[in-house]
Amino acid sequence: MAFVTKARISLILLLCLVDRNGCERTGPFNPAEALVKAKNAAAGKLGPDVKTFNVLDYGAKADGKTDSSINFIRTFKAACNFRGNAMMVIPKGDFLIGPIIFQGPCFNPSSLIIQANGIVKAQADLSYFTGGADDTDWITFQSIKGLILSGTGTFHGQGAKAWKYNDCAHKSHCVRLAANFKFNKVNDAIINGINSIDPKGFHIMVTVCQNFRLLNLKLQAPGDSPNTDGIHISKSTVVKIAHCVIGTGDDCVSMIHGSIDISVNKVICGPGHGFSVGSLGHYDDEADVNKIVVTNSSLTDTTNGVRIKTYKTDSPSKASSIFFTDLIMNRVKNPIIIDQEYGNRRSTQTSKVSISDVRFVNIKGTSISKVAVQFLCSKSNPCEGIQMNNIDLQYVGPPRDQQPFESNCTNAKVSYIGLQNPPPCR
Repeated sequence: MAFVTKARISLILLLCLVDRNGCERTGPFNPAEALVKAKNAAAGKLGPDVKTFNVLDYGAKADGKTDSSINFIRTFKAACNFRGNAMMVIPKGDFLIGPIIFQGPCFNPSSLIIQANGIVKAQADLSYFTGGADDTDWITFQSIKGLILSGTGTFHGQGAKAWKYNDCAHKSHCVRLAANFKFNKVNDAIINGINSIDPKGFHIMVTVCQNFRLLNLKLQAPGDSPNTDGIHISKSTVVKIAHCVIGTGDDCVSMIHGSIDISVNKVICGPGHGFSVGSLGHYDDEADVNKIVVTNSSLTDTTNGVRIKTYKTDSPSKASSIFFTDLIMNRVKNPIIIDQEYGNRRSTQTSKVSISDVRFVNIKGTSISKVAVQFLCSKSNPCEGIQMNNIDLQYVGPPRDQQPFESNCTNAKVSYIGLQNPPPCR
């Protein structure tokens, strides 16, 4: 499609003209303390030492019609440059903004707070988003150490008009559409309580981040909206996701190359494609994935439950120490799956991604597929150290032929402990 050409005003503002190290918050990150601060901000209980910067005071219009992009940027710049504790406020009201980049580093001695209680809508016209996959998402936070984004606000990507232009289902190398949020090189952060609706692409991207918490979020998009992953993580360490409700058109949580020490706890997923490690092996020189834990969560009416997927390419990497524990499946199509033929099943090439030390523990519920457990591993790199411990799934799909309710395993070394329903691979 040829989009209407519009001149796009650059909204990237450099905030520090001094040495970078002089701008950033110092001292260790205390997640518990930061969460208390986020809750106090939501309750309006911050002390007098915190200066507030309200977008209305910088010219933003809460009419839902006037583009307030530059006003949001100016507010953020003032808060970020303030040499004391600061909070940017998006009050109740309807705001309209195009793609913006909140660029750090900041001068604040403690985490910069952004309190969002209003409804913020993206420009629906795709001609505003012409920078490509890496240049134009909707709201980007970049190079910030110490961030608290909190509140009851809603961020609406107005993606419905854009989804028909998404071709990623047919092309392995496609240009993705704008994510509602992108966090790039943001360390020591808590995102708490906000809502994301109908992004053009992903809801939330977390890349090259460390010490990152996503708590009490509600992410919503129709089940048939393409590539609207809930939380998409890459090249990041120590990311914790908890108490979130995610219903979308793709993976509820996806963890790709370079994801290390990721925790998903007490997340309600559905509709969507479940919890996914991968796709892996998509790019050259991918970093390994390890220390992934998905626990105490439920999936309802999802295409997949828990999945590891890799492409059949020559790109070698490792995925290890992956634990899926204490999960409930409700009418899930593919509850447990490892797929190392993702993307191009006809190719004679094999995946060079090595998968090992993967545990499925205390998983119960219902499947609408007769094959509830499927391990389709690489011939050249068989899956090793796969453990199945107390699996109790029941078939609730439509009546079919006499095909048994079963597990299928190819090129996988699997051990079993406790109850196994469906029965173990033969």
